[in-house]
Amino acid sequence: MSAPVIGFAGLTHLGLVSALAVASKGFRVVGYDADAARVREIAAGKLPVVEPGLDELARECAQRASFSSHIGDLAACDLVYISWDVPTDDRGQSDLSGISASIAQVIASLSARALLVVLCQVPPGFTRALPLPSERLFYQVETLVFGRAVERATRPERYIVGCANPAEALPEVFATLLGAFGCPILPMRYESAELAKIAINCCLVASITIANTLAELSERIGADWSEIIPALKLDARIGQGAYLAPGLGIAGGNLERDLATIAGLSTETGTEASVIRAFIANSRHRRDWATRVLHDEVLARNASALIGILGLAYKENTHSTKNSPALALISTLASSRLKVYDPVVPASAANHPRAQAAPSALAAAEGVDALAIMTPWPAFRALDPAALARVMGGNTVLDPYRVLDGRAAVAAGLDYLTLGMPPHRAKEYRCA
Repeated sequence: MSAPVIGFAGLTHLGLVSALAVASKGFRVVGYDADAARVREIAAGKLPVVEPGLDELARECAQRASFSSHIGDLAACDLVYISWDVPTDDRGQSDLSGISASIAQVIASLSARALLVVLCQVPPGFTRALPLPSERLFYQVETLVFGRAVERATRPERYIVGCANPAEALPEVFATLLGAFGCPILPMRYESAELAKIAINCCLVASITIANTLAELSERIGADWSEIIPALKLDARIGQGAYLAPGLGIAGGNLERDLATIAGLSTETGTEASVIRAFIANSRHRRDWATRVLHDEVLARNASALIGILGLAYKENTHSTKNSPALALISTLASSRLKVYDPVVPASAANHPRAQAAPSALAAAEGVDALAIMTPWPAFRALDPAALARVMGGNTVLDPYRVLDGRAAVAAGLDYLTLGMPPHRAKEYRCA
């Protein structure tokens, strides 16, 4: 057979990265999005997504990828992925109305033999209910991780594929496409594949919650969680890839969405899922760590303190602010004066009437009573604690992700507070 043409309906984060990954394997790709302005920007090389290596990948694949705001162009495709990002609200609930309407439009535009593959994350039961013959309808678990999207899309660990009959061979077009990536392919029924993605995220949440719970305990009893992590990763039952670094709750939206999905399905089906609700409660508690520390260390004594915020994105190497710990912190500082800086996200995202945009990380620290490093951007790791100490008005630094060298910060005269160990104070360092 001739090389198939692969379509992607939806050019937000998931669709754009996935389309370019497929093009990198030599396939001709047609990317569609109803947003004509977005399509023009992508075609001009101005990608609306921040990901390491994505600009380079787009240049390498320019001859094999085309982008359009005309849905009829998908008729030329042998297989079309539904690849819009699914929006979630503040409770992690998915809004599937837009996705459903868009899928109906795509189905009407397909050629008579084209396959449809739902790539965006949907709850169990969604794919089977779509109005398309089962031999043309599939679900594929997406592997997007913000900040590592190119790596995950071009070198997947495995493909999980939902279908009507897992015992039947995949259609040649689909098998050829997935086979180009050289990884295991796991066919299963639609509902199993849809639940598999949620199961993976629930396991990640379990690791994150354990790490956050015991890191908080470490802060109170004099332990250092970072010393414990290597011991756990050398245990074969846990492993090197375990999510053991403590963080400020579960950010980004996707993990919370899956917890909300399981909680909802549990209520509908009468199953017991109190552990899932405990994960949600633990995440919300840990998210407020920076607020509690800032209040106890600074604001309780000086309500008019000037606070510096480094980072607005929910994690490094992405422009996404969905469930950003930085924005959650800023929302609790309504009466405070702020100086904010992020290398990608504009200061306007803070949506704070007293937030001043700083032109650089060091400028955001000038004159502040406390500095909170809320996103572990690589550029922040180059900050010199001594330089921070010289420009700050106070000496309190919140560094939940251990971006700075804590010992150097304390030696420079800063009080250093991070996740997983008790506060390190400059006064105690001098006394030592």
